[in-house]
Amino acid sequence: MKIQSGSSRAYKVFSVIILVILAFLFAFPLYWIITGAFKSSADINNATKVIWWPTEWVTTNFKNLFDKRSAPLWELAIPFSNWFTKDGRLLYWSVGPTAPAAFRWLINAVFMAVAAMIITCVTAAMAGYALAKKRFNGRALVFSLIVCAMALPKQVILIPLLKEMSGLKLYGSLWAVIFPTVGWPFGVFLMKQFSEGIPGEILEASRIDGASELKTFSTVVMPMIKPGIGALSIFTFINCWNDYFMQLVMLDSNSVYTISMGISTLQAETSTDTGLLMAGAAMASIPIITVFLIFQKYFTQGIAMGAVKG
Repeated sequence: MKIQSGSSRAYKVFSVIILVILAFLFAFPLYWIITGAFKSSADINNATKVIWWPTEWVTTNFKNLFDKRSAPLWELAIPFSNWFTKDGRLLYWSVGPTAPAAFRWLINAVFMAVAAMIITCVTAAMAGYALAKKRFNGRALVFSLIVCAMALPKQVILIPLLKEMSGLKLYGSLWAVIFPTVGWPFGVFLMKQFSEGIPGEILEASRIDGASELKTFSTVVMPMIKPGIGALSIFTFINCWNDYFMQLVMLDSNSVYTISMGISTLQAETSTDTGLLMAGAAMASIPIITVFLIFQKYFTQGIAMGAVKG
C-alpha cells in the first residue's frame, strides 16, 4: 500500500509539473503580445538582447493604432437590399459619428463573431436534434452528407460562395462572412451527438402534456444540451474570429474591415511596425478571452460529457 501511495503521489507531482510547463508555453505568446504592446520602439527593435519586460511602459503603439485611420462608428443598411448608390455601394440609412477606425474594426469583428455564434448554435441545435430524435426518409443520407462536408475546405466552394453572396446583395458586408460560417457541418455533428443522450421518455412525456414541438425543443431539449451549446459557442466564435481567409475575400472597404483585416492593411501601407501589430493583437485578444471565460464551465462540461460518451 505504501508503494502504491508513493507511486500515486509521484505521478501527481509529475503531472502537475508537466501541466505547469504546458500552461507556461501556451500563455507565453499572450504575455509577449501584451508586454510588446507597451514597449517602446527601442525595446522592440533591440538587436543585442531580448527585452523580456518593458524598460519604459508607453502607449505610443495604441496611439498610432487609433490615429492611423478614422471610420463611422456604425453604418446600418438593410440586408438583401437592392438599394445601391451610383458607385454600386450599399445605401446606408444610418451612419454614426466618426471614430478611430480601430474601434470600428473591433466592433465589426465582435458583431460578426457573436452573430455567427448565436445563429450557428440555434440552427445546429435544431438540426442535430432532428437528426438524433426524428425518424424521416433520407435521415441517414443527410447525416452522411454532413459528415462528408466536414472534410470539405472553404477554398473548394469559394467561387459558389462568392456568387451566392453577390446574388443576395451581401458581398462587401459582414453578413457575407457570417452566413457561410452558420452552415458549419461540425456544429450539426456535435449537437447530434449531444442530442442522442436525451431520453425518449422525457420527450414523450412533454408531448403527452400537450407541449408543441417548439416548446419541447426550447424547454426540454435546450437545457439538456446546454454543455454542448457552450462548447459549440466557443468553437464557433473562435472559428469565425480567426477566419481571415473569408474576411479577406468578402470584405472590401475600410468601414467593414475586422480588426485583423484592418491591422494587415495598415501594415501594407507602411514599413513593418511590430509595436502596432502587438497593440492590435492585444486589442483583438480581449473578446476571445472574455467569451472563453463566460462559457468555460459549459465548455469543460461538454468536453467531459463527450469523453464519457466516447
